[in-house]
Amino acid sequence: MVDPTLAEMGKNLNEAMKMLEDNQSGQDMVSILQLVQNLMHGEEEEETSQAYRLQNVGEQGHMALLGHSLAAYISVLDRERLRKLTTRILSDTTLWLCRLFRYENGSAYYHEDDREGLLKICRLVIHTRYEDYTIEGFNVLYTKQPVIYISSAARTGLGQALCNQLGLPLSCMCRVPCNTMFGSQHQMDVALLDRVIKDDVESGKLPLLLVANAGTPGAGHTDKLGRLKELCEQYNMWLHVEGVNLATLALGYVSSSVLAATKCDSMTLTLGSWLGLPAVPAVTLYRHEDPSLSLAAGLTSSQPVEKLRALPLWLSLQYLGHDGIVERIKHASQLVSNSLLVEDELSSPVVVFKFFREYSNRVSDCRRSRSVCFFNCALSLQLGEQLAQLVPASGVDVVELEDEGTCVRFSPLMTSAVLGTEIQDVDQLVDCLKMKIPVLTSTLQLREEFEQEVRRTVGLLYIEDLSWPGLGVVRYNYHSDGKNDDKQEKELEKINTELLKKLNELESDLTFSLGPEFGGQKNCVYIGMVTEDLDVSELVETIAATGREIEENSRLLENMTEVVRKGIQEAQLQLQKANEERLLEEGLLRQIPVVGSVLNWFSPFQASPKGRTFNLTAGSLESTESTYVSKAQGTGTTPPPTPTSSLAKQRLPGQKIFKRSLRSSDAFSETSSVSHCDDLEKVDQRPPALFPGQEQGPLETEKAEEQKEVAQATKTDTEDIQSDKLPLGTKLMSFKPFRKK
Repeated sequence: MVDPTLAEMGKNLNEAMKMLEDNQSGQDMVSILQLVQNLMHGEEEEETSQAYRLQNVGEQGHMALLGHSLAAYISVLDRERLRKLTTRILSDTTLWLCRLFRYENGSAYYHEDDREGLLKICRLVIHTRYEDYTIEGFNVLYTKQPVIYISSAARTGLGQALCNQLGLPLSCMCRVPCNTMFGSQHQMDVALLDRVIKDDVESGKLPLLLVANAGTPGAGHTDKLGRLKELCEQYNMWLHVEGVNLATLALGYVSSSVLAATKCDSMTLTLGSWLGLPAVPAVTLYRHEDPSLSLAAGLTSSQPVEKLRALPLWLSLQYLGHDGIVERIKHASQLVSNSLLVEDELSSPVVVFKFFREYSNRVSDCRRSRSVCFFNCALSLQLGEQLAQLVPASGVDVVELEDEGTCVRFSPLMTSAVLGTEIQDVDQLVDCLKMKIPVLTSTLQLREEFEQEVRRTVGLLYIEDLSWPGLGVVRYNYHSDGKNDDKQEKELEKINTELLKKLNELESDLTFSLGPEFGGQKNCVYIGMVTEDLDVSELVETIAATGREIEENSRLLENMTEVVRKGIQEAQLQLQKANEERLLEEGLLRQIPVVGSVLNWFSPFQASPKGRTFNLTAGSLESTESTYVSKAQGTGTTPPPTPTSSLAKQRLPGQKIFKRSLRSSDAFSETSSVSHCDDLEKVDQRPPALFPGQEQGPLETEKAEEQKEVAQATKTDTEDIQSDKLPLGTKLMSFKPFRKK
């Protein structure tokens, strides 16, 4: 077996080599663009490929894309013209950004990876705090170990990436916990940070840099930047700030918590996502007085081509203008404040929510409580995925938070400019959310009842899968009858697969599936979300009855195969015996070829043909003499029709299966059942009707006795139905109405 990845790689390599061999003279522009399009969209259909294309790439996006082409063209200019042009582009862009985001006297570093700016800042601080670092290198770090402090709510893997790029051990990275008692649980604990820094100083370490958040990656919370700046000045540390809330610095009104970021030593801006500009670099603004150290850290470059990174941003900022930039950021902020999702005094541009339902106080099972919490996270995940599908322009996604678990995030500053989100999209998102919440609540409420019903039902096995955001998971247990494990597993898979097919054929609003593609249980039926009017008992009984029917049919087929095989063997023996008897009756002379023909001509032998027919219904061999006499094939014994009951659940017009009917309909069913029994008793006691003056004769007496016996039998059947004394294998769901217990 060849690994699929290696096989795909080999296929692509062969295609590339074939293209080089077949087109050694080069290809035209149309062929190359067609090849790029095929590589982008693959073999998907046209409608599917449209979803993967960039959305809302307006003229400002085209300006950014044009900047990359112009940068390649400008790079071939003579050195002097290139130096003048790149210096102008770099200085203009830096000046505009510093004024736009209220960062005075700052320098700018443009980079593709949004973590690269922080990496260069760390090198700048190392060069600044360790004067001999340029000469002695890492030897100076050994005598006094540097420490970089980051929040526990920072981006995943940020600390490890910095240590790997800087060549520092992981012990140089200190994760600062967030608040646990007071304030936001996503803000850095300043008091604890102060104690940690004091301990590091006393142990001979050097506090180097602090990375704070103006909008954490998950929840969008802002650290207390003012107090953190005071702490950094106290210990001579560098303060670096990043986060989506930095975009609000361009607005006319800025909250005091975010405004404090203008006093930090450096900040990273991701303008591409904020303004909807494709392929523009991120920008790190910083303040430092020594240009030589900035050059040593890689924040500045003497190569003019490196300065051309700012060209796409330079073109886009000029096209949008100050008012256009402010309007885009303001529009994204208003999408949150104008919606009904949240009412936040801090006016955070990020909204994070999750589905949560408190556990009942009357149950004190800790394990059950944890299961409900875990199931809440599964429902939140399902909610986020459905909202993203229903309202793709909203840009909602699913995030994992350390304390809250799975949550749904709405961050228009990161998505609205690219997706073109409008107020009506947010209103549609709120409407979809209001529509989905009752379904989630009903699913959670009925899940425990479904589990209890399944555990009480013979033949069904409840499978606990807390990661499944639905009513539950059930498996029909197959009675092995001493079969080996492999055969039993195949029969189990066959029955549950057929059960799933039968359930999907029912006209219901429920969804039945095999579960998730990865990580799900085998040979199970997964039931999706439900509404509050679900009749759980009817659903469970239907699953059990359908499973029994499939199992019985499977066993009947196996038994019929064995019966047919034995019948064929018996028929062969009987036919062989009949041939021997025929030889004895005809005599020896009739078996001689010539003599037998002459003898049969003079004295024909009359013998009735004796054949055998196999009755599948009775499972026995029968003679064919009646067939030759009547000149027609007999039908044999006809099996009795499947009995149906008049007490089946009555449904209102348009009412689907598994839906609870109104109380009036239930009462009608009970009343009709009782009145039917009363009528049977009256039939039992009432004499047969006679015409006036007519005497009851023998024939009438016999008919009356027959009516009495029929009424008594019907009454007995009805009593058995009401007392649940039905024979084994009878489908209860076809006799009595279902009511929620």
